[in-house]
Amino acid sequence: MNLAAPISTSTSTAAPPHAHGLMPLNLSPAPSSLRRSLFASLRNKISPMASAPASASAALSTAAPADNGAAKPTEQRPVQVAKRLEKFKTTIFTQMSMLAVKHGAINLGQGFPNFDGPDFVKDAAIEAIKAGKNQYARGYGVPELNSAVAERFLKDSGLHIDPDKEVTVTSGCTEAIAATILGLINPGDEVILFAPFYDSYEATLSMAGANVKAITLRPPDFAVPLEELKAAVSKNTRAIMINTPHNPTGKMFTREELEFIADLCKENDVLLFADEVYDKLAFEADHISMASIPGMYERTVTMNSLGKTFSLTGWKIGWAIAPPHLTWGVRQAHSFLTFATSTPMQSAAAAALRAPDSYFEELKRDYGAKKALLVDGLKAAGFIVYPSSGTYFVMVDHTPFGFDNDVEFCEYLIREVGVVAIPPSVFYLNPEDGKNLVRFTFCKDDDTLRAAVDRMKAKLRKK
Repeated sequence: MNLAAPISTSTSTAAPPHAHGLMPLNLSPAPSSLRRSLFASLRNKISPMASAPASASAALSTAAPADNGAAKPTEQRPVQVAKRLEKFKTTIFTQMSMLAVKHGAINLGQGFPNFDGPDFVKDAAIEAIKAGKNQYARGYGVPELNSAVAERFLKDSGLHIDPDKEVTVTSGCTEAIAATILGLINPGDEVILFAPFYDSYEATLSMAGANVKAITLRPPDFAVPLEELKAAVSKNTRAIMINTPHNPTGKMFTREELEFIADLCKENDVLLFADEVYDKLAFEADHISMASIPGMYERTVTMNSLGKTFSLTGWKIGWAIAPPHLTWGVRQAHSFLTFATSTPMQSAAAAALRAPDSYFEELKRDYGAKKALLVDGLKAAGFIVYPSSGTYFVMVDHTPFGFDNDVEFCEYLIREVGVVAIPPSVFYLNPEDGKNLVRFTFCKDDDTLRAAVDRMKAKLRKK
């Protein structure tokens, strides 16, 4: 497998990560007082436009010809957003990727490869297009992909599932998450997350009118605080959502943790939503699917996608696996979110999932080497590096360099060092919990990783 053939430069722009917003946050050079103000805005998760006076806010401008043919003065209107989304802003991935371009920085922030996916999968997509597979697909997935998902799930988890009744193909895992939440969660339901968490979780739960509780995973090992979790479960808890291997920490939930969570779910009649998009990037232990824990399949929705495993993040092919009584709710929401997913790409995804085991073994070896390259470089540059057992992310402590918070450090890293990382405080309900941390990704070609490491070793100084 060739994971070293770049399709873009080390300062490449991002494929649009999530269409959550339209306006980037301004992280241009600023005095320390302004950077602290910026951090406060991130801490509160308030869009800059929401906190500015109406006259000074970013606004939608319209100009229409007057009746006499002369142009009317530009009419300023405040931006419109539903109350349930007021506190969310453009995703941090979009913001940082735009800054990478602005400052000519190497982007180790957003988790998209700068190398292409395998030819056998791309060729399958081309053949599907040429064969005329270009109209609407069956709403819950083309039969060949549903079958391929079921076959792969059997191989990975040991569970037999019905491809037509228990697999729903979605537009990426992000849509699988949205369809699951919107299809199974009612307003006022309580859902427990593990912080830090992928930002779409909280936003989608807000759209569903759910009440969010967060259990914080803390360095160095990001272990689940079991008794704290047990105390958090209440009569109002509808679901617990896990992500293993875990973005952004790289943690893999242990069997002991999974069994403890499973017992809580069974004892309290709670659903379990499992985001497993990084299941093939498990470096130091075998991935355990929560649905495979005895007694859990009947209350679990397992979500996954093609993009991370096959370096095809722009295809947006995902799926949700659940027993029929839960699949019904997922499909009801899916029907009115996207209805169906790209037909030719589904055919190609079926070919991808039927790849031989050697593909997945080589993928893990290649990413393991990239991980070692980045981890060694980060340690040499002076970071405190935390263990990463899975995903293609590494979390570090930036405090040896003397900055007050992650946003301030990442701003400096972009402007003065020329490397982009993600400030993970935005992935916490209480951003103070993440202010000492920074997330880097190693899903880049080796030359890009080496260049980023060299810049950090040359320019970063401990304080």
